[in-house]
Amino acid sequence: MPFSHRRAAYGLPALIAVSALSLAACSSGSSSPDSSSSGETTDAMEPVELSFLVDNTETSVGVVNALTAAYTAEHPNVTFAVEERPGGGDGDNIVKTRLQTGEMSDLFFYNSGSLFQALAPTRTLLPIDDLPNAGAIQDTFKAGVTADGSLYGVPAGTAMGGGVMYNIPMYEELGLEVPTSWDEFMDNNQAILDAGKVPVIQTFADTWTSQLFVLGDFANVLKADPEWADKYTANEAKYADGSPAIDGFVHQQEVYEAGYLNEDFASATFADGVRMVAQGEGAHYPMLTFALAEVIANSPDNVDDVGFFALPGASTDSPLTTWLGAGIYAPNTTEHADVVKDFMNFVATPEACDIQTEAVGAQGPYFVDGCTLPDDVPQMVADMLPYFDANNTGPALEFVSPIKGPALEQITVEVGSGIRTAEDGAALYDQDVEKQAQQLGLEGW
Repeated sequence: MPFSHRRAAYGLPALIAVSALSLAACSSGSSSPDSSSSGETTDAMEPVELSFLVDNTETSVGVVNALTAAYTAEHPNVTFAVEERPGGGDGDNIVKTRLQTGEMSDLFFYNSGSLFQALAPTRTLLPIDDLPNAGAIQDTFKAGVTADGSLYGVPAGTAMGGGVMYNIPMYEELGLEVPTSWDEFMDNNQAILDAGKVPVIQTFADTWTSQLFVLGDFANVLKADPEWADKYTANEAKYADGSPAIDGFVHQQEVYEAGYLNEDFASATFADGVRMVAQGEGAHYPMLTFALAEVIANSPDNVDDVGFFALPGASTDSPLTTWLGAGIYAPNTTEHADVVKDFMNFVATPEACDIQTEAVGAQGPYFVDGCTLPDDVPQMVADMLPYFDANNTGPALEFVSPIKGPALEQITVEVGSGIRTAEDGAALYDQDVEKQAQQLGLEGW
């Protein structure tokens, strides 16, 4: 097992200062969270079962199962019925529909940032500003789960990077170095293809995985144009306008046209992609770092064979695009608000962070004061942390703009399959976001 119980504290530097969204973490001088739940409500009441909806990825299910089991161990009168849902657009629709119809589970696990805002949280969710441990949640995360000044979610999981998982033994065999620019990345891909191996893995059976070339490139967009997110939100910039924003679409088209993809890219799944890069069936898999849990669960002998680097951009020293972790939320229709809040308060503790690390591995910095990482972390995490240490990061667009169209994953499947050009894909996505921007009442739309 690649984790030890020796602890080292990792701070979470600001992901980047852009727009009006502050991404600076809380002061280290804040009070430490209480690791125990109140017990006053939960221990004196009749037994209750809380329903809990979570997406079906290995990491999410592992986190939820571990946290609920730990809470039940402390409060045997509270049990949980965990229900899994698909990811991607299908999962988004399930969450939105259940909230709109009043049929949402007592708790649910979902994105922070723009997707959270699309849930109309002030009308559908339970505010949790009165949690005793709310002050321990870092401002970086709070910004992604707050609406109209009210807090609605507690952090589950860690900061994530969106970049490229790569097979270390293949790199060593071919004498390749980690690329820091797009040209270097494409040179490596050609060398890998010339050696008779698969350069780039894509897994379009799970359509959400097709978005990484675009979404993971956004730190490069901000590096080239720090004001792009503001202009985009104000309807003053478009993906189809050209570089730097369109570069992710262009790069996705280029790897397809170069013949760098696995033959089964249209039918392969996320689980297939992680297995392939871990076991050397392919060299590169553009993905979020939460995929580490899938490696640990299904390719445990290959954990140290998988490295990670930022998605390369036009210039060298490409920054890492970073994601906030998911949140745990409750609908305002729950009949067990007090118990739900007590559970959420428990999640916002160092004890809960340790439980998550034990369950799915150390995958990045946490968002709760007092949480730490082991000294020994998997190679993917070790490769990601220097980007944070050097402040060479930038937030994904969904954390600095409320606009994210629902059809991106279908559009990127088409671009990545040669069905649609990068220019057409970018223009179609610009059209896709208009309706959401108008629904949000944004100026300029």
